[in-house]
Amino acid sequence: MMYQDKTVFVVDDDQAIRNSLKWLIESVGMKVETYASADAFIDSYYPGRSGCLLLDVRMPGMSGLDLQEYFVSEGIRIPVIIITGHGDVPMAVRAMKAGAVDFIEKPFNDEVLLDSIRTALTLEAEQRMEQSQRAEIAARLAHLTPRELEVMEMVTNGKSNKEIATGLGVSAKTVEAHRARVMEKMEAQSLAELVKMAIVANMSHAED
Repeated sequence: MMYQDKTVFVVDDDQAIRNSLKWLIESVGMKVETYASADAFIDSYYPGRSGCLLLDVRMPGMSGLDLQEYFVSEGIRIPVIIITGHGDVPMAVRAMKAGAVDFIEKPFNDEVLLDSIRTALTLEAEQRMEQSQRAEIAARLAHLTPRELEVMEMVTNGKSNKEIATGLGVSAKTVEAHRARVMEKMEAQSLAELVKMAIVANMSHAED
């Protein structure tokens, strides 16, 4: 996987560590931006920038864990790797519960850290692909009529044309016409593809 369009954001109050991490990460061809505090990073970052966040836990002002939880509360999704020289179990649990990709204690092995960064960037690429897919499906759903939405939901939950016709009080032929329009508007080539779209859109539910 190529990482040229992604940035590793390093937030650590220790300049020597910032410089060391910048050199290490750039040595494998990745872009790096460093910040001395959580506030400095918040001031410069805007949602949508592609990359991952490498966070020191203990810093003056907002801690790394506080910054991680702030992003979660703001709905900003960026993979986070926590690095610390003062690791303990409760701290690691707090970080992982907030969605951290990894929790690495100093001194760390360079290759272990780089592998963790690669994992985080791959995860971020997958998240972006999923977001794009969800947005595309939502745009297609917006073109369905209320009745077509009903039919799509029933179809993707395993109802037959006959069951749908009975449930909606219409003829089977009408249901067939609605299904055809749903397939066309959703650009689905098969029922299986339509079901996958419904799952992404949280429309399909497993039957007990």
